[in-house]
Amino acid sequence: MEEDKKVRSGPFVSRETNEPLRTYSASIKKWTSKINLIAPKDATDEAIWERHILDSRQILPLIPAGVTHAIDLGSGAGLPGMVVAIERPDIHVTMIEADRRKAAFLQTVVAALGLSATVLPERIEAAVVAPAALVMARALAPLPDLLTYAMPLLAPGGVCLFMKGRNAEAEIAAAAADWRVAVERFASQTDPEAMILRISEVRRAG
Repeated sequence: MEEDKKVRSGPFVSRETNEPLRTYSASIKKWTSKINLIAPKDATDEAIWERHILDSRQILPLIPAGVTHAIDLGSGAGLPGMVVAIERPDIHVTMIEADRRKAAFLQTVVAALGLSATVLPERIEAAVVAPAALVMARALAPLPDLLTYAMPLLAPGGVCLFMKGRNAEAEIAAAAADWRVAVERFASQTDPEAMILRISEVRRAG
């Protein structure tokens, strides 16, 4: 297992000067009052920016070169899928979100910003989509479940980027019962108890 690494998230991005991300942030704030996209306590301009958008930006430097299609599992408010679609227009992002109200929010933002992205209002298990070189998720499910969701959607040689909290090591240990994977750990810059897992060589044990 590799040592924790600091994520290099690139130059600081100002909320005031990045118009697409600012529009996205304002949309999260507006819609959260109706459908709880994020926790109500986080529905301020500062919290949305720091706790969600800047947090999601951390995966950008971890995306392997050559990726042109990414899948975001259980996208919710679009974190991190919408951030990737905004910041990396060369990558087509498929966001899978079973909650139709949240999917409608995602579709509205995609249309408003003219993003290269698709929203599938379906359960992950039922989604019909071409496998991608990158599968990502944030605060969705324990790692063993994430790997079960991701494997059918991951192209050969692809990688997963999973944003995890304080239980990451326990989840890695639990996944070892059924999975053989290569795991890289990257320390979060926004939460001292969190990390980003970059997982490759995904295969079932046995």
